[in-house]
This record gives sequence, structure tokens and C-alpha cells, in this order.
Amino acid sequence: MFEMSHSVALESCDEVKAEDVRAGRACMLDVPTAKLLAGVFKGLSDPTRLRIISALAQREFCVDDLAAALEMEQSAVSHQLSDMRDMHLVCFRKEGRHVYYRLDDEHVRDLFAQGLAHVEHS
Repeated sequence: MFEMSHSVALESCDEVKAEDVRAGRACMLDVPTAKLLAGVFKGLSDPTRLRIISALAQREFCVDDLAAALEMEQSAVSHQLSDMRDMHLVCFRKEGRHVYYRLDDEHVRDLFAQGLAHVEHS
């Protein structure tokens, strides 16, 4: 359960102010963008996926090596990577019968790094 370290006084508005509503809407995400962003954060919400991202933030890996490093079955890691591919968190290249994964772009690395910095700061 989340506990707040400081007490927060909540005030309710007696009336809705049209100017404030317009200001809120002007800086708020539109629904389609919010859904896409929620999908990214959903993809980052799984501990196994985060462990995969932490490895891929350093370099690319083949599925077999990732599975061994994670001490997981190759099929389970492949399933996670497939889901992460669908979310555009990782991309891959084939070399013979081996498939090598890397982060899709620097944004994924930055999201991971910022989240990690936040939990380490706490």
C-alpha cells in the first residue's frame, strides 16, 4: 500500500470555472495518445521485462543468452520479447538461426534510466 510521507490537504471546488476547465483540457493528453502511453508503461510494468530492458540497455543479446542470464526457459523469454516487440520496446535482427534483440530506440533506454533513477533516489 502506498503511504504518503506528508499530509495533503484536499480542497473541493464549490464551482467549476470554465477558464480552468479550458486550461486543463489545453494541457491534457488526448485519449488516443493517453492509451498509447499507457501501453508503454504497461510494457514497463513487468519485472521480467524490466530485467530484459536492463540488459538490453547495455548491448544486444540473443534469446538463448538472455534466457540463460534470466534463468528462464527460452520459450518464456521469447514470449516476453514478442510482446515487447509488439509494444515497440525492442527490435531484433536475425543472424543465421540466432535472433538478436536490442532496445527499439533511445527513448526506451531513457524511460528505463529515469525510472531507475527515481527508485534509487527514493
